[in-house]
Amino acid sequence: MDEHSLLNQLIEALRCLPGIGPRSARRIAFYLLERDREGGARLARVMAEAMVAIRRCARCRTLTEHEVCALCANPNRDDSLLCIVEQPSEVVAIEQATDYRGRYFVLGGRLSPLDGIGPDELGFEVLEARLRDEAIAEVILAISPTVEGEVTARFIADRAARYGTRVTRIAHGVPLGGELEHIDGGTLALAFSGRHTF
Repeated sequence: MDEHSLLNQLIEALRCLPGIGPRSARRIAFYLLERDREGGARLARVMAEAMVAIRRCARCRTLTEHEVCALCANPNRDDSLLCIVEQPSEVVAIEQATDYRGRYFVLGGRLSPLDGIGPDELGFEVLEARLRDEAIAEVILAISPTVEGEVTARFIADRAARYGTRVTRIAHGVPLGGELEHIDGGTLALAFSGRHTF
C-alpha cells in the first residue's frame, strides 16, 4: 500500500486516538469505508466542527462551545462549593454519579515540573481570582492520589488557606465491591488512614 495514499493517511490519523494501534486503526478505517461511509462522513464533519468550536469555559475551564459552560451559567448551583478536578471528563463522571450541586474548576492536568507543567499551564491565576473574589466556603479536591496529584493538592490547599477557605479531599481507598486480598498495599494503607466512624 502506498504510504502516501489517502487510505494510509486515514489509518495513520486514526492512530492519534488513545488505545488505537495500527491494527485497530486499520480495522476502523476499513469498516467505515466498506460498511458505514455515512457514519464516517458524519464523524469527520462533527469532529472538524468540534475542533474549531469547543474551547475552555472562562470560569471553570471545562470544555464548552460557549464562553461560559452550562454548569457555570446555571443559577441553581451552590456558589459556596468549588470542586477541583484534573480533567473535564471528571466533571461528567461526578455529575452522573453524585448529587453534588456546587461549582467546578478544571485544572487540565497536575503540576509536573519535569514535564514543563507549572501553575500557569493549569490556570492557577483564574483559580486564585475565584478564591479571592467569590464567597467560596469549601474547596473540594478531587485530584488523583499520585505524587504529582499530592503536590498539586498541597499547592491548591496553600492557596485556599490564604483566603480562609476550608479545604476537603474526596475519600480514596477500597472500591465498592472490592475484595481486600486484591487491593494493592498503597490503596489499602490510604483506606485505613482515611477511615471514619461507622
